[in-house]
Amino acid sequence: MSSSTSTSATSSGSVPLRVALLGGGTVGAAVARALLQHPDRYAARLGRPVELLGVAVRDTRREREGIPSALLTDDPGTLAERADVVVEVMGGLEPAGELIGGALRRGVQVVTANKQLIAREGVELRALAQQHGGGLHLEAAVMAAVPVMSVVREALAGDEITRIRGIVNGSTNYVLDLVAREGVPFADAVRQAGELGYLEADPTEDLEGLDAAAKIAILARTAWGVPAPLDEVDVTGISGLTDADFAAAAEQGGVLKLVATAERVPGGRVRTTVRPEVLPAADPLAQARGGTNVVELDAALAGPVRLVGAGAGGDETASAVLADIVRAGLAVAGS
Repeated sequence: MSSSTSTSATSSGSVPLRVALLGGGTVGAAVARALLQHPDRYAARLGRPVELLGVAVRDTRREREGIPSALLTDDPGTLAERADVVVEVMGGLEPAGELIGGALRRGVQVVTANKQLIAREGVELRALAQQHGGGLHLEAAVMAAVPVMSVVREALAGDEITRIRGIVNGSTNYVLDLVAREGVPFADAVRQAGELGYLEADPTEDLEGLDAAAKIAILARTAWGVPAPLDEVDVTGISGLTDADFAAAAEQGGVLKLVATAERVPGGRVRTTVRPEVLPAADPLAQARGGTNVVELDAALAGPVRLVGAGAGGDETASAVLADIVRAGLAVAGS
């Protein structure tokens, strides 16, 4: 089933921006509620009303707070075909990849928070957008509400970024911080993080560094215009750490952190790594607490530029998605 509910009364002569939302989980629900509860905000920023055409979910029978059941549909393909802007927050490689690819081939503006898909297929998807006149907006794919993609792509566009270094996975940082600051045994810290929702039921993507690897690959690609394949990131996760490793770091006066790095090397190549490092206590990355993310961009003219904030969470990620919806809507108006 599918339905259409406008988030604002259409003003005279103003055509609504039609938005299809693919995914009604934590992030998708937060995005839908914002569009439905604050129509005037988005109408003012876009100069036209926003019409949420529907929310594609697996189970249309399950109630979702703040989202009318009439908006729910289990047919994402048909929903996406009716939209000016397709917002993908369902995750996974498929059917997300097929849906995004189809939208881009139609010249549609696409917003996605899907870091694994972008890390693996972003080059091809960007080419589709350029070929067919669509757009691919992915601020939410890296560090949620922390606007690192915008800074790399726009604010530092006239400068030369030489290195990117950061704590880009809040789940593992929560675990490492719990051990370092409170002395919780590593295995117990992992268990506690899972119970509190910092880790998924299958924590492999976080603990093995795969989440951080996808993010640093996307950042490298954005900063230097290189392919930066995900399989070329040198990755070591934290699952192999022991309590002895934490004790050794403390004896050195340091702190263990999972650090993602991308830097230019001779010949124009880019080297990307994700690995546990013992950092001096005064290092800005060492001071990241709990689920906080920190990224430091070294630029030739600007010097070090540091961004700090929540790198995960439903509302935080929704903030970045909504910013991209505004960008996408402005792109539609300008096309």
